[in-house]
Amino acid sequence: MTAETDMMKLYSSRILALAAELPHAGRLEAPDGTARKRSPLCGSTVTVDVGTDGRTVTRFAQDVKACALGQAAASVVGQSVVGLDRATIQAGRDALHAMLKDGGPVPQPPFAELEVLEPARDYKNRHASILLAFEATLAALDDAAATSS
Repeated sequence: MTAETDMMKLYSSRILALAAELPHAGRLEAPDGTARKRSPLCGSTVTVDVGTDGRTVTRFAQDVKACALGQAAASVVGQSVVGLDRATIQAGRDALHAMLKDGGPVPQPPFAELEVLEPARDYKNRHASILLAFEATLAALDDAAATSS
């Protein structure tokens, strides 16, 4: 398989559609927590604002400046995150990490759609960008918890 064919497989129409359907784009007014994460390798950034009820995400916004793979992952996170607690989001992040780095199984619902990113396993230089939405969301939740203490 040529490198060009590999890249075409990686950037499937489903990944591109997810990247174009980024939910909760923008920023929240008066968030409970905020975090910005950047991939040093590619320069992708994701800024997340959250509102919480002390246990779950009640409001969510994300400003995503990433490749299509990072945008697709952010799209899946954004579709699912409202109503979830930190432990569920952490489990999704850990499952995605294992899928990419260790050949682990596809994340369970509500993050099962991340299966579309399985072809990115072979592109280690893309992993950090793919994980950014989770990393920023978890950091924003940590910020919210620290602020409320």
